[in-house]
Amino acid sequence: MTGINLVEKYFENLTNNQLQQFTELSGLYKFWNGRINVISRKDISRLYERHVLPSLSIATKINFTSGTRVLDVGTGGGFPGIPLAIMFPETDFVLLDSIGKKIRVVANIADKLGLNNVKVIQVRAELYAEKFDFVVSRAVTSFPELVNLVKNNLHTKNNNNLPNGIFYLTGGDIDKEVEKFRKDLRIFDLRDAFQEPFFETKKLIYLSLSESDSS
Repeated sequence: MTGINLVEKYFENLTNNQLQQFTELSGLYKFWNGRINVISRKDISRLYERHVLPSLSIATKINFTSGTRVLDVGTGGGFPGIPLAIMFPETDFVLLDSIGKKIRVVANIADKLGLNNVKVIQVRAELYAEKFDFVVSRAVTSFPELVNLVKNNLHTKNNNNLPNGIFYLTGGDIDKEVEKFRKDLRIFDLRDAFQEPFFETKKLIYLSLSESDSS
């Protein structure tokens, strides 16, 4: 099973508009990847398995409330921000990356999909000071470094079923990386959410950052 069928396999009750947007992802990324290498060329035929579903794993742990603000740090080709913005049209997403050519591609894809809840900015994360409810990222740097970069970007008032914090997608052995955060950390094995072999070693880390944590 490939393509949009993978999304439908795990996520029911998608609107026709959402299904159309998820379907259009394939053509848009194939078009741009032929011009600018925004994702690995070997992954383009497995876009939904290796990029879309991992991004949507966050949606298996939280249903963002309307008006929630989410910051995607080091978005690269638009992951996890673009699939999440399709899934949560009432949530506001800001996608950051320091590489201009990738940002231009992501901005075009968001525009073609009609994602009015997405803002795309070329800037280094440490220079960006706006506040958000959640930060999401896909292994753009070590977990401790990411926490240090974004801890001051988080609001302390909670409006969701999980406290404000960080969702971080990664793989392999991360025990040493997260050891100092154990008290406020949860690690989800993505093999429990998705059956495909690709997810056997993939993980989603959630770190709750309270007011005391972000000081």
